[in-house]
Amino acid sequence: MNDFFNAANWEKAWKDESDLKINRMKKNGIDPTRSFDQKAKTFNEQSFSEEGRKRTKRIVNWLEGLGVRFENASVLDIGAASGVFSVPFAERGARVTAVETSPPLIELLEENISNFAEDQVKIVPIPFEDIDVEAKGWNQAYDLVFVSMSPVIHNWESVEKVLQCARKFCYISMPIIPAEHSLVNEIWPLITGQPYHTKLTEMGYLLHLLYLKGYAYESLITREAKTTEVSREAALQEALTWLGHHRMPVDEQNRNIIADYLEQAYPSGKVVIHEGGRFGKVLIQLQDQNIYNREI
Repeated sequence: MNDFFNAANWEKAWKDESDLKINRMKKNGIDPTRSFDQKAKTFNEQSFSEEGRKRTKRIVNWLEGLGVRFENASVLDIGAASGVFSVPFAERGARVTAVETSPPLIELLEENISNFAEDQVKIVPIPFEDIDVEAKGWNQAYDLVFVSMSPVIHNWESVEKVLQCARKFCYISMPIIPAEHSLVNEIWPLITGQPYHTKLTEMGYLLHLLYLKGYAYESLITREAKTTEVSREAALQEALTWLGHHRMPVDEQNRNIIADYLEQAYPSGKVVIHEGGRFGKVLIQLQDQNIYNREI
């Protein structure tokens, strides 16, 4: 029971699990920071569709309901992608620093912010992991630090670096069960001989460590789903990426198994994919944390 309240043990467990996952992905030739390159255009279209905008608005409304104000605020959007949140933040009057390294996503981000004043949304094409927060002048420089579904968050050390940039609020979202994916359910038995079973992810580490370390925060868990239609080639690439994420060999044999299946199952060349899962969101209130520390 004592281990349950031992933050150092939780930090080590999260780091060990994350290191194992990252090393397996690298071994399979997958760079998590570039995993969206192949579907940047599709992701952008979905993000700025009517349904995508509704989802974004729900999250922004949740933040505003908890006291976040965007008018004249400074926001650091880490893993900004094509601007799915940077754009609505700027529309509400915020000055946004958007960290993004994927070339196709940066190109789409530049298009999406072209109507704003030149200095309202600044793109930083450098991996956040490589940024020296002190040297950059980012220490407690932002009213809100926003990190949505980004591989930047992979252990407690990465969380501390993100928190270092925040003056008032820090938002982090992560998948809890991200694996409700129809294509994975179809191809997994072909590769492993076993049905696919979902696994809980690192959100539990984040919430428990915030609790143990005395942070003030609000959390929300939602269930979301979407349906997309992609080409067989895009489906093949997505399936191979999933194998890499789940520590399976991304080799010629598995590629051929998946390609043959897709050709037989989807003769039209279009693959309909149903995705869903539970996702966690947490808003950390640094103002309360600073007041608490001063009182102590």
